[in-house]
Amino acid sequence: MAKNRFQGKSGPSQRQLRVGELIRRTMSEVLMRGELHDPDLSRMSITVGEVRVSPDLRIATAYVLPLGGEGAEEAVQRLAQHQGELRHILGREIKLKHVPELRFRIDDTFDRMDKTRAMFADEKVRQDLDD
Repeated sequence: MAKNRFQGKSGPSQRQLRVGELIRRTMSEVLMRGELHDPDLSRMSITVGEVRVSPDLRIATAYVLPLGGEGAEEAVQRLAQHQGELRHILGREIKLKHVPELRFRIDDTFDRMDKTRAMFADEKVRQDLDD
């Protein structure tokens, strides 16, 4: 019997992706409205680039970056300090049986894109691609 190529650890399930996107969108709206009780955090314009949810839906890791990239460490620390308040607000806004524990990481997507562009602009790499 042939094995299904999608069995096993091939990536997040549709449910993980749906829940992650729902949390990302809702968290973005909450931050945009300045609902957290932290004036310094409310002054930051924070982008929530992605939310990855664990397979058991108990942990959600949000990849965030302040506009312009300055103060990223501070933003992550402040969001972590207000994790409980943010979970409470998310629980009120979205219909999930359990709101996952929230973790925050700096979104380095733009840095990786810049490095990739620089790599493709390198003369040696362009020469290999042209061959």
